Amino acid sequence: MNIKIMKRRFKFSLALILLTFGISFAQLNTVKSELERTKIREKDTLDGWKNFGQVNLLLNQSAFSNWVAGGENSIAGNLNAQYNFYYKKGSWTWDNLLQGSYGLSSTESKGLRKTDDRLEINSILGEKAFENWSYSLFMNFKTQFVNGYHYDLDEDRGFRTSGLFKPAYLTFGPGLLWRKSQNFHFNLAPLTSKVTFLNGEVFTYTDLDGDGKKEAVSSNVIETYGVDPGKSSRYELGFYAAGYYKASLMENITMENILSLYSNYLENPKNVDLDYTMNLIFKINKYLSTNLSVQTIYDDDAFSGFQIREVFGLGINVNL
Repeated sequence: MNIKIMKRRFKFSLALILLTFGISFAQLNTVKSELERTKIREKDTLDGWKNFGQVNLLLNQSAFSNWVAGGENSIAGNLNAQYNFYYKKGSWTWDNLLQGSYGLSSTESKGLRKTDDRLEINSILGEKAFENWSYSLFMNFKTQFVNGYHYDLDEDRGFRTSGLFKPAYLTFGPGLLWRKSQNFHFNLAPLTSKVTFLNGEVFTYTDLDGDGKKEAVSSNVIETYGVDPGKSSRYELGFYAAGYYKASLMENITMENILSLYSNYLENPKNVDLDYTMNLIFKINKYLSTNLSVQTIYDDDAFSGFQIREVFGLGINVNL
């Protein structure tokens, strides 16, 4: 037999074997993925409590020695913790999330100062209505752990601008929950109550007299966080929408998107409060990751503009 013909047949046979192997491997992966999805669905249908959580310590540091371009030694750390409690009974679900974070930084010139401080509780009760929709009742509570300060007028002590229940926000109401999975869901609540608490005196850095000179003004004198001077709370009624989406961008890289919107029917309904957080997590191994967190808030009762917070560093993770 002609050698060229034998080579062609050999190449054709090899290509056919590789193609068959490739198709079989793809089919095997498809079956494996479907089995994994089936296991997840079966697990999600089980009644009872499920709970899980994580503690993350985010660190970043810089040091200089004889550095002609200039610089300042600094070290910073952020401790983040979250814990989920999930309950299912028949057509009823109850999803709870507790989140807390606290951050400090230290520099040679300014010493130790707070960089992050948040305490948040989310709870949503749902009863299945149809397909992916459920009737819902939700609650969201936000405040912080310790006092926060502004340092423009006093570099050493500053003046208190916030603290525990200074302010605190309680938001709750009935609505409709759409849930595709634990990683993709949103809630719509057209009759949402929002209460802002201000327990004690804080100060706002503002130009009260209109002379171009800013000063620290007490919450007993000026409206602060939307609460009238000298008052301790404010009530609002409006429309609330919140959503969560977590996706895998590529192997070991995930992105979380958390969004909430609120419009107050009773005053300036066109001024929509916005709170959006993006968490980008680059997983190194079980215990280490590189984390980027970006949060933007628009709430004209607190500040007439966008508030932006960004944290980036090496994370040490402990699963609970």
